[in-house]
Amino acid sequence: MTTFAEPELLVPGQARAGFRDGIRSPTAGWCAGYTQANLISVPEDWADDVLLFCRRNPKPCPVLDVTERGSSSTSLAPGADLRTDVPLYRVWDSGELVDEPSDVTAAWRDDLVTFVIGCSFTFETALAEAGVPLRHVAQGRNVAMYRTSVECRPAGRLHGPMVVSMRQIPAGLVETATRVSALMPAVHGAPVHTGDPAALGITDLARPDFGDPVDAEPGDVPVFWGCGVTPQAALMASRPPFAITHAPGYMLITDARDADYRIA
Repeated sequence: MTTFAEPELLVPGQARAGFRDGIRSPTAGWCAGYTQANLISVPEDWADDVLLFCRRNPKPCPVLDVTERGSSSTSLAPGADLRTDVPLYRVWDSGELVDEPSDVTAAWRDDLVTFVIGCSFTFETALAEAGVPLRHVAQGRNVAMYRTSVECRPAGRLHGPMVVSMRQIPAGLVETATRVSALMPAVHGAPVHTGDPAALGITDLARPDFGDPVDAEPGDVPVFWGCGVTPQAALMASRPPFAITHAPGYMLITDARDADYRIA
């Protein structure tokens, strides 16, 4: 199996080839400067509900691309295969997680429509360049993600809570992190909350619903961004008959550049 000593230096095609070859890793810090994305594939008769859900909840669910029915490709990564080029997937049956394979070719259906949704990993290069430390990357962990008590605006049959990603940010750099991420609204933009986790219904930062717990340093403040795992929480709540998603933190690395989504 291929391994990479410095995944941040890879270009996306190299990373995707490694995933096809068997590498299983959260992708935070990989392919610096390239856009990462969430995936959700649903039967065509659920696609309008998902699209409307994303439009009504753009902070956690910013849509970057929508595929044609049955297509396993996206214009954001020409030549990539959405069935094999993500390091880890999830397969859902009536809202229940039934499998976490590294290849979903066998589960793929010709009626699936795939939504490519912005990911906060995309603005992490900009945060690092602005001097904001990324604790989860430094600790070799997946980012911490939490299901909140904030309900998304429902759409058709789809409903569920907002999911957030959390980064521990030094208090003196919270304003910088907010300013830098706000310039990239297509990949979640500015934080949805800073400070008290209880305001979002989060009772224990050490027990994330997805990803890994991340250790804070003295003086850190928890900062929360809308998260593209929100559609997976909606799957659990709404129970469509079938879906395929990425595993949280194991993203599609596209050929688009982070700078493509910076508004200024």
